Amino acid sequence: MSAAAYDRLTSTFRRIGALRDAEGMLHWDLATMMPAGGSESRADQLATLKAVRHGIITAPEVEDLLDAAEGDGLDDWHGANVREMRRAWIHAMALGEGLVEALSRATSACETAWRRARADDDFAHALPKLEAVLHLIREAASAKAEVLGVDPYDALLDEWEPGGRAADIEPVFADLAAFLPGFLDQVLEVQARTLAPIRPDGPFPIDAQRALGVRLMEQLGFDFSHGRLDISLHPFCGGTPDDVRITTRYDEDDFTKALMGVLHETGHALYERGLPPAWRGQPVRRRPRHERPREPVPADRDAGLPLA
Repeated sequence: MSAAAYDRLTSTFRRIGALRDAEGMLHWDLATMMPAGGSESRADQLATLKAVRHGIITAPEVEDLLDAAEGDGLDDWHGANVREMRRAWIHAMALGEGLVEALSRATSACETAWRRARADDDFAHALPKLEAVLHLIREAASAKAEVLGVDPYDALLDEWEPGGRAADIEPVFADLAAFLPGFLDQVLEVQARTLAPIRPDGPFPIDAQRALGVRLMEQLGFDFSHGRLDISLHPFCGGTPDDVRITTRYDEDDFTKALMGVLHETGHALYERGLPPAWRGQPVRRRPRHERPREPVPADRDAGLPLA
């Protein structure tokens, strides 16, 4: 294991992480306040950033640095970080820059079409853009499957669940398919015997809904000096661990929709804020929770914040 190689890798992936965070902020702006006329230029910006990230991780020296950094002498956290670097590199090397950029542009175009289609209840408007995304996803899946030596779906699954395979998932769904029909009948029977819950009458002003959401976020530990609550077409959590952006949407006839969105996304936000600072710019921060090392976190983590 070469400490110098590892240090160079962490510097490289810190740049990659910063670019990814910038993409996240651009997408947050797109989803919350960007005027509709900015969609084409925003698609170009996102595609360019993704192409730059791809160029950094696929640079010729990265493979040599990975080879030099791997080996004995790494503790659990550093070893996991190198493994995630290697996995990210393998996935990136499977794709050409042209495909990366094309997929980014197609995804942006599809989201723009979806926004109009949702407002007009017109799925047919978004369908051609969705088909274009699907075509490119299949192309990427085939390229990664060839490199990884697995089926295309398994290659895509590996991006989010390292080593995960469809064969691992099928028994779970088989069990649910056997259990749920009978269980659903039992639930419906109990509901038929139970009085319907009393629902408060609206309307519920958006300002009041937001105030309630903010109060609950604060009670849960959300730090508004490191985050925001905004409105979007669909709730999400984005931004960075030091600047977490969450969104919800409001319905004046049903306050529970926004409230449940706020609580759900606040959970994601607390997770992001709880990531150990020393690892926030590294691939290990993106590992599935159940695979994260169990060693104590670095001593400089934020005091009082929950750990993921």
